[in-house]
Amino acid sequence: MKSIVSPGIHKNRVLTGLMIGMFFSSLEQTVVGTAMPTIVAELNGFNIFAWVTTAYMIASTTVVPIVGKLSDIYGRRKLYLLGAIIFVIGSGLCATANTMEQLVLYRGLQGVGGGMIMPLSQTIIGDIFTAEQRAKWQGVFGALYGLSSVLGPFLGGIIVDYVSWHWIFLINMPFGFISALLIFNGLKHEPVRKGKVSIDFFGIFTLIPAIILLLLGMTFGGDKFAWNSPTSYALFGTVFVLLLIFAYIERRVKDPVLDLAFFKNRVFAVSNALGFFLGLGMFGAVMFVPMFMQGILGVSPTQAGSTMTPMMIALIVSSVIGGRLLLRLKFRTVLAAGMCIAALGFYLMSTMGLDSTRLQAYSYMVVLGLGMGLVMPTITIAIQSEFSSSQLGAVTSAATFFRSIGGTIGVTVLNSVMNHTIVSNMLKESSSAHASMAQKALEALSEKTDVLFGLLVEPSRIPFPSELRAEIIKGISAAWANSFSTVFLTGLIFIIFGIAAALFIGNGRIKRDKALKEHKWSDTEE
Repeated sequence: MKSIVSPGIHKNRVLTGLMIGMFFSSLEQTVVGTAMPTIVAELNGFNIFAWVTTAYMIASTTVVPIVGKLSDIYGRRKLYLLGAIIFVIGSGLCATANTMEQLVLYRGLQGVGGGMIMPLSQTIIGDIFTAEQRAKWQGVFGALYGLSSVLGPFLGGIIVDYVSWHWIFLINMPFGFISALLIFNGLKHEPVRKGKVSIDFFGIFTLIPAIILLLLGMTFGGDKFAWNSPTSYALFGTVFVLLLIFAYIERRVKDPVLDLAFFKNRVFAVSNALGFFLGLGMFGAVMFVPMFMQGILGVSPTQAGSTMTPMMIALIVSSVIGGRLLLRLKFRTVLAAGMCIAALGFYLMSTMGLDSTRLQAYSYMVVLGLGMGLVMPTITIAIQSEFSSSQLGAVTSAATFFRSIGGTIGVTVLNSVMNHTIVSNMLKESSSAHASMAQKALEALSEKTDVLFGLLVEPSRIPFPSELRAEIIKGISAAWANSFSTVFLTGLIFIIFGIAAALFIGNGRIKRDKALKEHKWSDTEE
């Protein structure tokens, strides 16, 4: 089936460019973690190394809703080209960093580019394909995202071991240029808005600081400052005021950066709520899996980096299958089924304990991946099916944005749950320890949750005889495993809310053999 559009859009070039751009921008989110020990050893700055990831995350999340709206005004081609150039420049600068401060700054710049590429890739797919065709291609791109997550730690390890950590960033540059050139050439004749352009500058300048302060607060709350401290009140109070001002502005400007009227559409509102709950539970809880595998099940540090591989492979498979299922089933059916499978995965993970095996862990992660793969691309497809091509940038970016915000908040909430339950579980273990020395050690360690994982990995750091050390490690392991279960049960609650949201999405489905009437694009086959 042909889409309906103006001649001059070269699908093959565009698809190739999008695949290259999305693969390397998403790869950058996982490949750096493997190299961080080497980077810290060379650049020092251990006290701020977490900012290498945080700077990228904040920059990429902040730019998402803004670039989506701007692409509706100026066209995808210009914005994608700009994002690719920023990403390439940021990558090159990261490779030249001589201090950790420089690397953090350059990673922020790289994050701006990555934050532009990711949502625009999904938007362009919505532009050049009809609703039925999107189901296949969004599933493919979801699989591509999963593949990059699988290969990231592996490639990072090879590059660091056999070349240099600098090439983790330099490798992006040629492929970034190729992606930009293909999109620039393939979208030469894309339709753009004519006439006078109205940009919501006031909305942009209130939304950006609100997002940055919210992410900073959620990232460092409970760590750098207490949740009930004056700093916390001032930070989140400012976020609340800025969001109120933003909502006031968006209701009155001619062309808002985020049209609040979108939320009157049931599919848009429910899909974003579902994406938010998915982010809350999924991305918050799975970050503990490698730690559990290494600390409780005893995998090596090298193996710990690839423990998520079974889940991501399952995500790849179900993303492709989910796209096919959407041609036959309602959005509600696929979304609810995916969330129920994810809920089952969460429950199974919560049953993990000291007696669990690696095979159990891997099989449970496969269940999680199957659920995620059905839900993530379906959310995007469902939202895009409800809006015209002139609005796809804004609504597609909104889906990415709410899922990212949910993930950030989920990481914070579940990390807090983990720390709180470890303290109480350590005290329980101390009261049931046989040796009085072990009781005192476990009680003292309950106040130092930040060192417990290190002791699990390196028990020899405990300065006691082997028999006493074994009892202490047994207590720490039990406390850690029980806390891990609590984290996944908490995440399960978020997923259950997501299931409820999926049931309210309505009876919408892909309109087979019909092109969207609002579509203004067509293809030039090569």
